[in-house]
Parts: sequence; C-alpha cells; structure tokens
Amino acid sequence: MAKHAHSQWSSRMGFVLAATGSAVGLGNIWKFPYMVGQSGGAAFVLVYLACIALIGVPILVAEWMIGRRGQKNPINSMAQLARQNGHSTNWAVVGAVGVLAAFLILSFYSVIGGWALAYMRDAATGAFIGLDKAAIGGAFEGFLARPAELLTWHSIFMLLTVVVVALGVSAGLERGTKLMMPALGLILIVLVGYAMTTGSFGEGLAYLFNPDWSKLDGKVLLAALGHAFFTLSLGMGIMMAYGSYLGQEVNLLRTARTVVIMDTVFALCAGMAIFPIVFANGLDPAAGPGLVFVTLPLAFGHMGGGLVIGALFFLLLTFAALTSSISLLEPVVELIEERTPLGRVAATMIAGLTIWALGIAALLSFNVWGDVKLFGMNIFDLLDYATSKFMLPLAGLGAIVFAAWKLDQQGVKAELGLGDAGFGLWTLLSRYVAPVGVLFVFWSNL
Repeated sequence: MAKHAHSQWSSRMGFVLAATGSAVGLGNIWKFPYMVGQSGGAAFVLVYLACIALIGVPILVAEWMIGRRGQKNPINSMAQLARQNGHSTNWAVVGAVGVLAAFLILSFYSVIGGWALAYMRDAATGAFIGLDKAAIGGAFEGFLARPAELLTWHSIFMLLTVVVVALGVSAGLERGTKLMMPALGLILIVLVGYAMTTGSFGEGLAYLFNPDWSKLDGKVLLAALGHAFFTLSLGMGIMMAYGSYLGQEVNLLRTARTVVIMDTVFALCAGMAIFPIVFANGLDPAAGPGLVFVTLPLAFGHMGGGLVIGALFFLLLTFAALTSSISLLEPVVELIEERTPLGRVAATMIAGLTIWALGIAALLSFNVWGDVKLFGMNIFDLLDYATSKFMLPLAGLGAIVFAAWKLDQQGVKAELGLGDAGFGLWTLLSRYVAPVGVLFVFWSNL
C-alpha cells in the first residue's frame, strides 16, 4: 500500500465552505423550496430544523470525528479506529458503503449537472423565448432523447469536476469552493433582488413562510426527516474524507452549526428567488422535479430580462451541482490514492473515467436503453433508489452507532469540548434519537 503525505485544510473557513458546498446542491435549489411549499411552509421549516438538530448534526459531527481521528480514507479510518478501540475491523464496511454510494451517486448526478450546463446555454441564447409550456416540455423530452448531446454535457461536467479534485485539497477543493460559494451567494442575492420586483414577492414569502399546521402529518414529518439527513451529504463517505483533512484546533459542534445555518439559508433564499417568479407568471409552484427544467424556463421565456435572469439561475444551478460533485469524487480519490501507488492526478483520472462510464449507462436509460429494466426501474432510477433509500441510511446509521457506542466516550467528550450536561445531551442524541430517526427513514423506505 502506498504512503502519501496526508493533506490538510489551510483554514477553518476553507473547510466550512467546502462542507457547505457539499451540502448545498441541486436539492437545495429546487427540491427543498417545493417541499416547503407543499408541506405547510414555515411549519415544515420548523420541523425540518428540529430534525437537522436532532439527527443531522449528530451524524455530521460523528463522521467528521471519525475522519479526523483516522486521518485516512473512510474505509481505513473505520478499520483503524475499530482496532484501536478493541473492536472488529469489519466496521470498515460502513466506510466502504459510503464510498461506494458516493461513486454511484456521482455517475447520475453528473448527468443532471450536464443538464444544468445545457440549460444555461439555452437560457443565455434565448431558446425559451415565446415558447408555451407544451413546447418547453417537448424540448426537454427531446433533449433527453438525444444521447450524443447528453453525453457531451455529461462529459464536460465530469471534466470540470475532475480538474478541481485533481488539483488537491488546498489548491482544488478549498480554492474551488472559496470561489464558487461566494459566487453562489452573489447570484442568489441578485435573483432574490429581481424577485422583489416581480410584484409577487409577498405571495412567494407567504408560500414559503406562512405556517399551515393542518398540512403537518406523518408523511410531512418523514419528508422533513429524510431531507434533513440527505441535505448534509451524510452516509456518502464525504464528511469522513473531509474530516480526515481537519486539524484538532477546529471545534466540530460549532462548525456543524455554521454549516447547517448556511445550508438552510441557501435553500430558503432559493425559494425566495424562485416562487415570486413562478407566481408572477401564473405557473404551478408545486411542479416538483419539473420546476427547474420546464416551469422556470417557461417564465424566463416570457419575462423582461429573462435572458440574463435565466442564465444566472442555471449558472447558480451549475455551481451548486459542481460544489457537490467535487465532494462526491473526493472520498473515491482519497481511497485510490491511499490504497495504490498512484498520485493525486492519476487517482482522480481513473476514478473520474470509471464514474463517467457508469454515467453513460445512466443517461442512456432516457433513450436507447429506455426499455432496460432492473427490479422494474431503469438504470438511472435504480442508481438513485439504491443509494438514497438503502446505502446512505445504512452508512449514516453505522457511523453514528460506531461513534456513540464503540469509541472511547471520555475521549469523545474531550474532543467535543463538552461539560457534563452537554455531554449528557450529546449521548442522548447520538445513542438513541439519531439512530432511531435514521431507522425510521430506512423502515419507511422499505
């Protein structure tokens, strides 16, 4: 096994931006806003924040802690810590499931990232101007039916991801997110500013923030619980990998709070930008997945300044996808780099090419391989289903159970800087509340 000098984040802010960039992805820009709107507005937000605090934060901190203590890729960190604490090295399976999940997710995530790139071009060139909903829906279906075009955009997006990761932790991941996250924030501010001029800003705010307690039921609670888990990039090996580059001087609980706040602010601002545009153009705010690629292009094609606002929106979407995709590639690259004699660039190229090839199978499921079904699903849907419904909850559950039950708890108490009362709360959340919450999500998926 090759030995490589283990990289470190150059600053806490670099780590915070990278972790936030991983959390702020495509789901924040389109999924979270419409989930809020459909599920009771502020009532959903409050339940979601409670789920983040009770379940998301403990697992996030546990994964960082495992990575920081192990100072290796997720598999080796789990094996090493298990051995040091007198337990079976089979705990390494938790890290393996996470890294495999990241590998599989990036293969189809890159395909969607390619869609964002293509639509940024279309918005900037006025391709949506004058089209009605049927025409825009037909254009999207036509786009999915052209494998060569999908392959081109998938390849460009994957190449961008590989270039950033190949540069390393400091020059690649850290510098990339230091550029893209402020750009994301600036674009969001511009879009929210535009939304204020539409005449429907108040309606958009009411849709997002007016609590409708009657909509809160078991289904909404489950949706909030599930999104709280998935939005923080948990169970993917990402946060263990990021934690392995972290020094002891960083306070994990305080940093987790910062990341959660930033992630939630980005998601809510996306809703504040999107829904006033939707309402001002008389469109359906509950369009779900079609909101980004059908509903919003319809609005951009019929409003003043649609060229600029549309291009900015899809640039925002592309940046959000990129900050997540580089984090998905990182645990795979770290594993190859530490388990083989390969250097950073070679490890990144091999990982990127393999993931890119699997992505081809995912994009072909919309056209040439549309009839190829496994367990009743096409390849794209199967990859999504297997990772989100099974692999991520299992890896997240394994991480929190290991941290709460298998690590030396006095060491954990000291590492988190907690007094007796604070550690008592941490023990309650990490040993009982968070695992039960993840099991609830997993059981509901079954």
